[in-house]
Amino acid sequence: MKTPIMQFGTSRFLQAHADLFISEAMEKDEALGPITVVQTTGSSERAERLKGLAANGGFPVRIRGIEDGQPVDRVRQVTSVRRALSASTDWSEIERIFIEEVSLVLCNTADRGYDIAGEPQALPSGLPVSFPGKLTVLLHARFAAGGDGLTILPCELISRNGEALRAIVLDLAARWYQGGDFSAWLESKVIFCNTLVDRIVSEPLFPAGAVAEPYALWAIQRVAGQALPCVHPDVVVADDIEPYEKLKLFILNLGHSFLAHRWIEGGRIEGLTVREMLGSEQTRLSLLSLYETEVVPGFARKAMQAEAKAYVSATLQRFDNPFLDHRLSDIAQNHAEKIRRRFQGFLDWSGAEAPTLQAIIRASEASA
Repeated sequence: MKTPIMQFGTSRFLQAHADLFISEAMEKDEALGPITVVQTTGSSERAERLKGLAANGGFPVRIRGIEDGQPVDRVRQVTSVRRALSASTDWSEIERIFIEEVSLVLCNTADRGYDIAGEPQALPSGLPVSFPGKLTVLLHARFAAGGDGLTILPCELISRNGEALRAIVLDLAARWYQGGDFSAWLESKVIFCNTLVDRIVSEPLFPAGAVAEPYALWAIQRVAGQALPCVHPDVVVADDIEPYEKLKLFILNLGHSFLAHRWIEGGRIEGLTVREMLGSEQTRLSLLSLYETEVVPGFARKAMQAEAKAYVSATLQRFDNPFLDHRLSDIAQNHAEKIRRRFQGFLDWSGAEAPTLQAIIRASEASA
């Protein structure tokens, strides 16, 4: 058995996103192939998850929400994961697979996944602490073995994530291997693609699996010579993925922060969810007005009016998901920074007037 895809990270997000897409595509013979999953941390909880990922018969993903205006509740069995290994105990096998089998790397390693502050200046004698450190060591092993290049698709929610990871790996290569031929090989043979992922995965199933909303998107920047994981309705390959980033940031995320602002103004009712907040007719009308009179016209200035209207419609279905309890207290964390990135960022990008957004920005600054 060969696995041309190696995935770093065991998150429930990847289970209900990339792993599910590849599984569905494999049923139609439209996928690159099955996956080896690598657990990069030593968490005991994730060790149990690791066993479940490669179990005979796969693991379940339950899709619950609103789709085309109708409630859906269905279960898909994910069978794309064929091996599940731990970096702490299976490193030699991981290295062998990376050298001999892999043509595509996926990763989703959480908020601090790219942090290399704990890495030494010289190559460590044992395994590197960070994911980029482990990836650099594996890439060097492949280079030293005379291996071909490969494609890396990061799935972290970092703007231009492929470029960010590439810069980190090149920095570590220069520090640990003094650059040279290895750095040249990285720059010419290894393709780091920017991507955008979007799906709310609300809860885990045990030992493996997840509950997720129907909406999903995997936008991948097109690069000559890249390997792609699969053909799937929710996978988009485009020369420029920035429009997808702007739609998510300035409609979905902006809408979340608008509701969080009203929640804060309303006294921070504990446990209140997005769906419950929109049960107030006044709040729903205010959000609709914001989208219709300020946000969509801003997208129209960028020749994206039709795309924005369609994304607003999809976003409202996501907000109304009867199976999802998305608490406003969670959304309101780091509220001032989110207002800056989502509200001020929208004004700077679109050049729109947007008086409601401007008023909320001023209120946020006044309370900071």
